[in-house]
Amino acid sequence: MRISILSFILIASTLSLFSQEKPQKQLKYGAQRIEKRTDKAMQKWRSNRFGQFVTFGLFSVPGGHWEGKYYPGAAEWIKSSAKISDVDYDSIRANFNPTEFDAPGMAKMARKMGAKYALITTKFHDGFCIWPSKYTDFDIENTPYQKDLLKEFIDAYNKEGIDVVFYYSVLDWHHPDWRYDIKNKSDSLAFKRYWDWMTNQVEELMTNYPTVKGFWYDGTWDASVKKNGNYTWDLMKKMQEINPRIISGSRLRADEYGARHFDSNGNMMGDYEQGWERKLPYKRMENDWECVMTVPENQWGYHSDWRGHVKTSTEVIEMIVGSAAYGGNFMLNFGPKGDGSIRNEEVELARKIGNWMDENGEMIYDCEYADLEMQKWGYFTRKKNTNTVYMAVFNVPVDKVLKMNLPKGVKVDSAEFLTVSGDVEIEEAAKNEFYLHIPKRKYREPFVIKLELSSGNRESMFYVAPRI
Repeated sequence: MRISILSFILIASTLSLFSQEKPQKQLKYGAQRIEKRTDKAMQKWRSNRFGQFVTFGLFSVPGGHWEGKYYPGAAEWIKSSAKISDVDYDSIRANFNPTEFDAPGMAKMARKMGAKYALITTKFHDGFCIWPSKYTDFDIENTPYQKDLLKEFIDAYNKEGIDVVFYYSVLDWHHPDWRYDIKNKSDSLAFKRYWDWMTNQVEELMTNYPTVKGFWYDGTWDASVKKNGNYTWDLMKKMQEINPRIISGSRLRADEYGARHFDSNGNMMGDYEQGWERKLPYKRMENDWECVMTVPENQWGYHSDWRGHVKTSTEVIEMIVGSAAYGGNFMLNFGPKGDGSIRNEEVELARKIGNWMDENGEMIYDCEYADLEMQKWGYFTRKKNTNTVYMAVFNVPVDKVLKMNLPKGVKVDSAEFLTVSGDVEIEEAAKNEFYLHIPKRKYREPFVIKLELSSGNRESMFYVAPRI
């Protein structure tokens, strides 16, 4: 009788576990793949790790002010926040003449800062295009500037060896066929016209600027997009037909049930996870991911007033390191003024970041999650497919002893400062526990220690990721 009861309990428990599993939906427009991309273009994207985000457009002219009133929100949303009419907003074109937009100078600044890739807003929600598009007259061709600013940008950045990605807003306040929701046949027909027009623009961008490496889509949260997940699938396929190596994040996609970023079965749609805006996960992620960050809180486009907390170079450097330490990429935003120039605060910030990256960048580029227990003093990264590990120290203990736990059998063969002078003394304090003693002095900025580790069994040493 006891055996029967035990068997019944085991069977019931097993059935209960099976019943708790979420049934998988049959999706036609879900994730294109489950595994990570392994091609060279995606490997390059991963190895870049640090990039520059450039937010520029008509909104840069008012700079957060309209008719003498200050608007504290994101400056690029001024048309919405100030409730500016279409006629009044469109008239800004007459004052859009960014003669101080120095693309070669910006590209050199980005390279010296350590950026390996860069993004620029080709079209924001306001619908204004910074390239001469044959599909609209609401573009830079119909401003006093007239020149192709996008070409200037991509040519200059490519010359400096920096990959370029295009930001493109699906949401469009200017286009008459844009719909926030689809409530009737008329809406459906209008939105289809809009999507066809938008697809033509994307194809135009990819054809006219063939060195573009990826697209960073925005404004896909409305019901109109979520009700037409097949449109996002078709656009993605169209892009891949033009360039099979093109990279696109998770923001573009929606499936047939309206799920965004991740389909209804929980699989990521896109080449990398794009939900980390102004925040970091600070944990290892299964997917490739990217964080985009502003300098003041939530200011992307140029705002003449930076109020509240403005991030220091040390804060930004820690975010760059934190992203690399957990296997992600990091992009720092810059918002040029209406005349195209970069504000002094951003120039100085870029200089300070660049000084640190010039000395310590080897712990960022082509590095990955080290699969070691993070410590309160800072972060680990590992040079891909090697036993070289880096320690980025942001919080120096009072006793100047850096403690770390290593997997069973792993030893520290050597430890040395990357740029700081002095010796690092290695002490094996206990089983799997090592102490690094550093000189007892004041450290004025974050520093890096380079370690060489060894183990008889490499697989016990690190998480062995697929060779991608």
